[in-house]
This record gives sequence, C-alpha cells and structure tokens, in this order.
Amino acid sequence: MSDHPILTTNFGQPVADNQNSVTAGPRGPVLLQDIHLVEKLAHFNRERVPERVVHAKGSGAYGTFRVTQDITRYTSAKLFEKVGKETPVFLRFSTVGGEQGSADTERDPRGFAVKFYTEEGNWDMVGNNTPVFFIKDPLKFPDFIHTQKRNPQTNLKDPNMVWDFWSLSPEALHQIVILFSDRGTPDGYRFLHGFSSHTFSLYNKAGERVWVKWHFKNKAGIKNLHPAEAQRLAGTDPDYAQRDLFNAIDQGDFPKWRVCIQVMTDAQAKAFRWNPFDLTKIWPHTESPLIEVGELELNRNPQNYFAEVEQAALSPANIVPGMGFSPDKMLQGRLFSYNDAHRYRIGTNYAQLPVNAPQCPFHNNQRSGSMRFDGNGGSVPNYEPNSVAGSPAQAPQYREPALPLGDVSADQYSHAETEHDHYTQPGDLFRLMTTEQQQLLIDNLVGSMKGVTRDGIVLRMLAHFKKVDPKLEAGIAAGLGIVLEGY
Repeated sequence: MSDHPILTTNFGQPVADNQNSVTAGPRGPVLLQDIHLVEKLAHFNRERVPERVVHAKGSGAYGTFRVTQDITRYTSAKLFEKVGKETPVFLRFSTVGGEQGSADTERDPRGFAVKFYTEEGNWDMVGNNTPVFFIKDPLKFPDFIHTQKRNPQTNLKDPNMVWDFWSLSPEALHQIVILFSDRGTPDGYRFLHGFSSHTFSLYNKAGERVWVKWHFKNKAGIKNLHPAEAQRLAGTDPDYAQRDLFNAIDQGDFPKWRVCIQVMTDAQAKAFRWNPFDLTKIWPHTESPLIEVGELELNRNPQNYFAEVEQAALSPANIVPGMGFSPDKMLQGRLFSYNDAHRYRIGTNYAQLPVNAPQCPFHNNQRSGSMRFDGNGGSVPNYEPNSVAGSPAQAPQYREPALPLGDVSADQYSHAETEHDHYTQPGDLFRLMTTEQQQLLIDNLVGSMKGVTRDGIVLRMLAHFKKVDPKLEAGIAAGLGIVLEGY
C-alpha cells in the first residue's frame, strides 16, 4: 500500500488513472464519458477570478497584535480592553496601480491592509504606506485609476494620461511628492510604514467620541531602493517583495510594527486650519503626537496563496463596537466600493471564506447565493423582527453614539419616536369603502390569515386592525372563529 492519499474527483470518487484519458481504442478519439477529464478541464477554465481593479498584486501573512498601552479612555473596543491582550491578524501588502504580473519594485504606493479577528467581529484597517492620497473626493476615483492603467486605444501605460490628470488636480501634489521621493520604491514589504490615511473615530463606554488616524511604524525602520536598483530587480526578480517576505518569515525573521494613533477632539477638529477629514492632508505630529497602542508581528506564512491571499477581502467598512467612521469623503466612498468589488470578484458569500470569516460566533439573515457552503442558516428565520424564540436579535447595548456632521448628526433615528400614527389613514380608507367592499376586504384577509399557525400572531394582528377600525377587527375575528371580549 502506498503512503499517499488516494486521488479523487471533486465528489470523492477515486481516480484510477490521472495520466491517460478514456479513448476509443489506443489511437481513437477521447470520449465524453471521461468525467474526470471533463471535470479537470472545466475547473481549469474557471481557476482564475477577476483580478482586483487596484491592489491587484499582493502578498500576505498572518500574525498577532498585542496591546502595549491602555487606550480605554478613547475606545470600548474589546481588543484594546487590557494591556497584553493578543488578537490574531492577517496582513496583505500590495502594489496599487499594477496588474497581477507587474513588478514588485515599480514606483507606486503600497497597500497595507490588516484584518484583526476580534471577539466582536472582524476589524479591517485598509490603508497604504503613505499618510495621504492623490484625491479627496470618491467621484474622481474611477477617472484617476483609469490614468494609472492602460490607454484604451493602445493598451499601453500612458504618461500623458497620468500627468494630464495630475496637472488638473493640484490636490494630488502632496502624494506626488511622496511618490517620487525614495519612498516611492520601498525595499520590499518588511521595511515600510502603514497608515490608515483616512480619519476614523473611536468612542468609549461613556459614548465620548474622538477622531483618530492609525499609524503602523516599522520597528526596523524603513528602507527604500534606488531607482536603478528597483529597475534592475523589476527585470531580474519581479517578485522580489513576495520572495523576501515569505523567506524572512519562513526563517523566523518576523517583521514588527509599533501601532499608534493620532487623536483629535471634535473641538480641535473644528478649529483645525485645514479640513481634518481631507485625505490629501496630514495632522502634524507636533500638534497631534503619536500615542502608542500596541505591537503587530507577522509570524506565519499562508499555506495556499490563492485561498488565503488572492481570496482575502478586506474593507474599511469592517469595524467593531468602539470604532466609527468620519466625514472623510473618500472613506465614505470606500465604505461602499470595497465590499461591492469583493462581491463581484469572488462572489456574494465571500465573507464565508476561511481567510475572511470571523473567528467569533456570527448570525444574520443573509441566505443563499452562489457558493453558500455552510448550513445556510438552517431552520432559523431569515427575517426580523420576528416572534420566534431563540432567533438572533438586535443588541441596543452596542449602539454607536451619534456622529456629528456640522449642524446635524448621523444616527439611527427611530421611526417609532418620530411617527406614531399608523392607523388613521388605513381606517379612513376602510370607512370610505362600501359595505360590499369592506366585506370583500375582510374575506380576503381571513383567507390569508387562516394559514397562520404560530401562537400570538393572529391576536397581535387583530389588535392592530382594531386601531384601524373596530368593525374591521370584529369581521376578521368572526371569519377566523375567534371570540373577542366585549362581543
């Protein structure tokens, strides 16, 4: 007996011969009945998912985040609740404008996206190795990225497109100066800083909110490549950064980052000389000094690149209780676009893939869709509100405090508090009906409600119909054989 496991089809049937197709005789044509051949070819044709529009080429690794300083005065997020607490993470580095086959050493910002697998759900810090960006409004983003890709006529990179856009977008100058400095060609992924770039917010148990920017400061310092060396590596080792990261971790040389925040109160934000939510601007460290939060270490390589790096889906929309967003226009655009891109690229159930799935219990009413490979929610109701015991329910204790936006605040305003009268207009309509129309309505409602079998639902609905008009309640009750008190 061989020590190797038996090769099988996707459905577990043993494969007797993986070298020779089923043919009509030794020299005859291949037969369609060779289901193993058909399965292999069909799967091979579908092995590639669409590459990311931006950040297409990347590398990733797992590691740990450990709290080193107490910031509970700023946030109630449980991953920061005590010094020494550790949270598993996944970090994906990337180039931004290049395609999957592009060189790792091209002049380009570098993506720096961290997924924290917390006990309250996944927190994704999706940023770059630069603290600013080229534009400040999401309406310009598709046009900007078009200039970084290929000319639609020639299919070639086009400096005219790039510099035409930049010459008409002076807000890009801050990022241009960074990009064309030595920081535009980092020496791999192990020696660069990471930034949220965007302004986010934190709030504590008292509901007090502050604005924050996240900084990941490389503990070994940053290293950059001379343009000539970057160009040489692009020709001789285009996967230089991927190779360097994987080999370093494999050999136990673990990269580390000091995780910090800058903090600004709302009063400070209102008095700041620039818009503090402008993605093309920084907060000077002399005015908003770095506050240490913890240390991030990468210490484990993925076992399979496609499953764990190519299918990794990170989004700035993924935050946890104790964290919030800000009026940053670019951030607001990304809150939609990232998850939407993931649904297009790897499917509506991308969040179930192991690298993306939370490592804490999770429950929702989302069901079905392509590639649903869990129990699809079983018998638990897929709607809410409901009166089914044991079904997932909202948890008001996690309510985020209102987000100030000038003269108004972003909040979840209760309809029940702003509009109480759900009965006058349907009652007026009922009373406008002729006697025959009223009876037809009652008969139709009775016919539908006869199918209700769960306790309490009919009586709860009759209480609503009584507020519409007592005659409507009485007619439905009579049709259902229910004796009402007082009749």
